[in-house]
Amino acid sequence: MPMASAFRLLLAAVILFGGAWPITKAALADASPLWFGTGRSALAALGAAILLACLGRLRLPRAEDRIAVAFLGIFQLGAFFALTHLAVALVPAGRTAVLSNVVTYWLIPLSVLVLGEKVSAQRWAAAGLGLAGAGVLIGPWAVDWSSHDALVGHLMLVLAGLLWTIAIIASRKWPPKTPMFELLPWCFGIGALLLAPLAQFMEPDGGVGLSSWPFLLYIGFFAAPIGTWCVIEAGRKLPGAVASVGFLLVPAFGVTISALWLGEPIGWDVIVGGVLIIASVVLAALG
Repeated sequence: MPMASAFRLLLAAVILFGGAWPITKAALADASPLWFGTGRSALAALGAAILLACLGRLRLPRAEDRIAVAFLGIFQLGAFFALTHLAVALVPAGRTAVLSNVVTYWLIPLSVLVLGEKVSAQRWAAAGLGLAGAGVLIGPWAVDWSSHDALVGHLMLVLAGLLWTIAIIASRKWPPKTPMFELLPWCFGIGALLLAPLAQFMEPDGGVGLSSWPFLLYIGFFAAPIGTWCVIEAGRKLPGAVASVGFLLVPAFGVTISALWLGEPIGWDVIVGGVLIIASVVLAALG
């Protein structure tokens, strides 16, 4: 049951990544955003490499794997991390989780244009329902759009969603021959190499404080490599319309966790938005 397997991967990604946003927000109380992003990428590369070495499966990517590795490393694990870690310092963690994962407005049209996918009317309706739910969760009426920080933060998150989508499209158009988990050290390594000089340039006095290291170790060694593997595999195995709608469960979970842990406000918008997103996922799966 390939579809059932892909949905299990999606569920794991929802739990790991949805919970990562409030953890990241808490960590940034004693860490600068880009250095934290660099650290999580480097630790994820190291952790995945150690595990594969112990299994006797650590090897360089084959020639036919390199396009997917480059796109995933540069766009999803380099640029996406840079934009989202900068934005989470400007935008509430719950809203960051929503906007950075709303790939629906990018993934479905690009899947049609680039991959030639056929999207049923039911799945277009599911995408619309999911976007409506995301819109409610974002709560644009509650944002001070005259604030420079708010405007820049939201624009960075929309761009981050596009870059993630490009990585998904590339991994489906040029699928790697090697199992995706064996490529993670190289993908995360590329991300870390891109983030490190950017962190040095933009945050020369930054770093990760002692109290943020437990968060960094959890995300770097556990949530980032396993969650990323789940996301990549789910994105490759599920139709574009289903994957894009399914990824909306990540922010729905992230908003809920942010509200419970960080005390970010929870109200009708969280409830209504969450219900709309869950309904959209069910509709897309049945379509």
